[in-house]
Amino acid sequence: MTLLLASSNPGKLAEFARLLAPLRLTTPAELGVVLALDETGESYAANATLKARAFAAASGAIALADDSGLEVDALNGTPGVFSARFGGPGLTDAQRCSLLLEKLAALPPRTGRRARFRCCVAAAAPDGRTCTATGVLEGEIATEARGTQGFGYDPVFLLPRLGRTVAELSPAEKDEFSHRARAIRRLRPLLLEVFPELAPGD
Repeated sequence: MTLLLASSNPGKLAEFARLLAPLRLTTPAELGVVLALDETGESYAANATLKARAFAAASGAIALADDSGLEVDALNGTPGVFSARFGGPGLTDAQRCSLLLEKLAALPPRTGRRARFRCCVAAAAPDGRTCTATGVLEGEIATEARGTQGFGYDPVFLLPRLGRTVAELSPAEKDEFSHRARAIRRLRPLLLEVFPELAPGD
């Protein structure tokens, strides 16, 4: 059995493939599934579950989806579930990072720039079975973008105890610390409990 990752983001596919090994992931393109979904949920869990259920129904496979976002204390927890749409449609990751740095330019490091990444992952089967898990990574917004690894807001998300942004971490380090990694570690035992057909050898 394979898991369908309900995303076309190559960065997410590579990250989830590492985190879920030896489970095999497939993509919507590989299964010929084309869906355009509006993320209308008011929470990460609602959006992740919506996507997982829709892709499971369309493909006949067990689907895995995530919804994640950046919560900045100085911005009252925003952009949150709207992180991918921060600043309006059409912006690149780099442009969203620049906009965030502009909004926080007057704030000092440390407490004034506290933030967290939050991720919810959801798996769903065509018959309606679902499970979810959440992971959180605490940190702060850097004063400038640094690093070339990762995607999204990784270049501006600083881990103070390491003195590096998430974009400066190796893939192995990111798999240890990231919000997605923490969510997947909580999800893995649930996957085999809720979807025993995913167990190796079945």
